[in-house]
Parts: sequence; structure tokens; C-alpha cells
Amino acid sequence: MKTILLIEDNELIRENTAEILELAGYAVVTAENGKLGVEQALAQRPDLVICDIMMPVLDGYGVLNIFNQNPQLAGVPFIFLTAKTERTDMRRGMELGADDYLTKPFDETELLSAVTGRLNRFRHLKPDYDLQAEGLDEFLEDAKQVANLESLSADRKVHVVRKKQDIYVEGDEPTRLYFVKSGRVKTVKTTGAGKELITGIYNPGEFFGYMALLEQTPYSDSAVAVDDSELVYIPKQDFLQLLTRNPEVGQHFIRLLAGRVSEREQQLLDMAYNSIRRRVADTLLRLHEQADLASPTIQLSREDMAAMIGTASESLIRTLSEFKQAGYIEVTPKSIRVLQPEKLRTAHW
Repeated sequence: MKTILLIEDNELIRENTAEILELAGYAVVTAENGKLGVEQALAQRPDLVICDIMMPVLDGYGVLNIFNQNPQLAGVPFIFLTAKTERTDMRRGMELGADDYLTKPFDETELLSAVTGRLNRFRHLKPDYDLQAEGLDEFLEDAKQVANLESLSADRKVHVVRKKQDIYVEGDEPTRLYFVKSGRVKTVKTTGAGKELITGIYNPGEFFGYMALLEQTPYSDSAVAVDDSELVYIPKQDFLQLLTRNPEVGQHFIRLLAGRVSEREQQLLDMAYNSIRRRVADTLLRLHEQADLASPTIQLSREDMAAMIGTASESLIRTLSEFKQAGYIEVTPKSIRVLQPEKLRTAHW
């Protein structure tokens, strides 16, 4: 049963409205002013709020401001009740993030239609999206509906980036989130001595460039296209609103991105404590798992692979040769195929 918080200072309107909503099958919590309404919401997060604008103690605008700024309440569908019809009042409410208006007096049909419409629009996101197919569009469309973000999917043009072309450079200010539609992108950190360390390889269906947006700092690495690639740009403001406006959307998106953070931490641990043979084996296994099942070969230059592992190209080539002689991998000038992943995984290097 959906819970609706009704904040209205007029006792007759409050009681009549609550009765209609309860008869329609909703659980209703009431409050006679904005302050009490916020306290009720903090005690039990409602599924929707119906709130009068002109009230003592704390008016409706103040209530909505608190909802927007509190992570526990942000994103709850919000319907204003008002006896005013001036356009300036409606504009102010919509700018603050109100989802709908009901002008008093309203009838039962108007009330229930507004409530049903808001609850249906704020449907739950699915647990999983196939981002390698058309899941990005589906996810963004659902996110736009859930979070009421009209501009989220406005810029979904596919941008073509040529092989070895810079996408952003270390020190740049972040302006967007990137999604790989086709091709591959690497992120690279350069030492003071000019040595490169690849901090990530991003395949179709993956996002990158989000850490600087979350930290609100310049990029700490550079992004370069490994192949001719197609990228989708999601503007910075839309991305940040997506995370903050609705907790459910933010939590879902963070789950999509969190795996990359763990992967980078493991990479640093491996470089610090594992032997060169172990690091090469683990990198081969990781790339093998990410490879296309229809053609499970690893197509990455020796220089890039060495930069992922944090070693010299000569050391990598020597280790690959040893694995080839042992029958663990098959090596050609442009690709590597893992033949015995279990041997690579369980061997003690």
C-alpha cells in the first residue's frame, strides 16, 4: 500500500482529502503545517506528498526545499495544493521541483488522477539493463521518468572518435559523462618521468569519466580511444541531477559504476605485491573475460598491455613467451587467445 503524506492547515480540507485517499486504498499520514509534515516524512518516508503552499510555521516552498536538500527525502513525488492561480506562483514551485499542481477547490476525480499519474510516472527502475544492447536508452528513459528530468536524454547523439584520439586530457575540467557504444577507450596516468600506466579499459556498454564528476575535480588521468569508437555524451548537470534528485536512481547508477573502483583498487594491490608473472596472468584473465564470446581473442597492443600491468614491454613479451611455451595461451602479432584459463588462474607464480 502506497503511503501519502498530506500537509494542509485547513482542517476541513485536510480531513476530506484524507478520506478520499483512504477510500481509494492509500495509507494517509496528515500534518497541519510544514514543520510537522517534514517531521512525519523523516519518521516514515512517504511515496508521495500533497502539500498546501500557504501555511503557518513553514510554507510549502520551504517544505519542498527541505525535501530537495535531504538525501532521505529527495525525489519523493510532490504535488502542491494552492488556492492561487497566479502564474508566478506556479513557476516558482516548478522551478523548485514540484511535480504537479492542484488548484483548490478540486474534485475527487482531479485529486485521484493527479496522484495516480505521479505514482505511475515514478515507477521503479529494473534491477538490470543490458547496456551493450539498447539498455542505455532504456535506462536513461526510465531514469528521466523516475527523476522527472526532462533534459536527461536530450543529448544522446552518437559521437565518433578515431583511434588514438584524445577524449579528455589530465587536468581538464569535466563537463560530461561518457558511455561507450562501440570500440574501446583507455584511461592513462602519466608519471613525471613520462611513463604511462593504463588505469582502465572501457568496452561497449560501459561508462567512464565519472570519478572527476563525482569529486568535482579536474581529470586525474587522460582518456584515449584504443579503436575507432562511438561515444554517447551525458551532460554533467544531468548526470549530477540523476544521482541526487532521486535516491533510487542514484543508487542504481552507483552500482553500475562501483565495480570499476574495486577493479582499480585491485590493480594497485596487484602491482604492489604480485610478481610480474602473476600480474600478467591476472591481466590476461581479466581481458579474456571481457572479450567478445563470438571471437574471444585479446586485441591489445603490447605497449598498452604493459602499461596496464605496470611493467616494461620487454618483460611482458618475455612472460607471454613463457606462457605460450607452456600451452596456456596462443600468441599472434596482433592478438592473444587464452587456451587454459584455469591453469593461469590456479598456478602459483
